[in-house]
Amino acid sequence: MPNSVTLAQARDFLRAGGEDELVSLLIDAAEARVGQAAGVVMSAASPAPLRLAVLILACHAYEHRGDARPPPLSLVEPWIAPFRQARL
Repeated sequence: MPNSVTLAQARDFLRAGGEDELVSLLIDAAEARVGQAAGVVMSAASPAPLRLAVLILACHAYEHRGDARPPPLSLVEPWIAPFRQARL
């Protein structure tokens, strides 16, 4: 699956170096949550607010990696809300 956010972009955003495997895992997990929450398939062509939401969730998970809980979607709700697809 092509990432909506590159490893280099995430490393720069997180200011993380030498933890490529962890950062890649966080990107994949954040993309899955954002995609599911917005009802879209994430890709390199995804809108900037959704890509930013991925970075924010990945950053929160990186900074709180000792926590057992995933980052709350409320952190990125303003970025995701305009792209939500109505579900009937």
